[in-house]
Amino acid sequence: MTIWEKREMTEQGRNMEPGMRSLLSDNSRYVEAFRLFLTNSTEHQCMLQFIETRLPDIVSSIGNGGSAINVLGVGSGSGEMDLKIFSKIQARYPGVPINTEIVEPSPEQLLSYKERVARTPGLADIHFTWHKKTSSEFELKVKEEKSDKKYDLIHMIQMMYYVKDAPATLAFFKSLLAPNGKLLIILVSGNSGWSTLWKKHGSRLPLNDLCLYITAGDIADILSSEGATFQSYELPSDMDITECFIDGDRNGDLLLDFLTETCDFNKNASPELREEIMRDLQSPGCSAAKDGKRIFNNNLSALVVERDEV
Repeated sequence: MTIWEKREMTEQGRNMEPGMRSLLSDNSRYVEAFRLFLTNSTEHQCMLQFIETRLPDIVSSIGNGGSAINVLGVGSGSGEMDLKIFSKIQARYPGVPINTEIVEPSPEQLLSYKERVARTPGLADIHFTWHKKTSSEFELKVKEEKSDKKYDLIHMIQMMYYVKDAPATLAFFKSLLAPNGKLLIILVSGNSGWSTLWKKHGSRLPLNDLCLYITAGDIADILSSEGATFQSYELPSDMDITECFIDGDRNGDLLLDFLTETCDFNKNASPELREEIMRDLQSPGCSAAKDGKRIFNNNLSALVVERDEV
């Protein structure tokens, strides 16, 4: 039995507490909680550092000498990381056109991305194609059209939580890689506080068909079981969760919602579950005390997957 099959059996035996619903069911609250998370964490900083220090070497072998470089961004959001990635490709291959396709289901995020492109100089050599689709909808489109297009770089940053079948999704996007192509996946680390929380409490927290409690460690296990060639990079990150322990603090409530993926966790969780999670949030597996603050382990991992040998 594979690790993923064991995971599915665990999910089938879920025991979610009544009265709780996913944070994703309330888009405005989710957006507010997510923005606060970015403010309180070094999430974007650690990804940007990876792009600055590691990505130039990663993209140094893509392209295979072609007249253009094809890039596919899956779940690109508002495009902040995409444009940083493009800058590294442009630096390595000056003057070479980049054809990029963006797969993003949120119209708000796509609009933000397009606005970002409009106000960013130096993008004249980049041709954008937009797909307002989920990754599974894009996969269906490719298969229906029998497209044989291949990509030199495919990136999936913080999006594998939102697929129903991770092994199948990985297999599909790997199949789209051109010779020397790379698939970049960034997720929370298997050694992060997220992993500690999800392993212990995931079965009691809301989980809809759009969100899986999955870490880079799980993805690495899937890739290893399939004999895939990949490299893993740890991206140290933290988040200040001090406000979570202040009764009645709105920011603390929103951060707790984000940590548990639960809408109004403080109001809707049972006292027992709330007590357990508040205790575990202070455990060494989740956080550490630093300068009078409680700092959550928000480490990420980047996986760089090679094209399968054919």
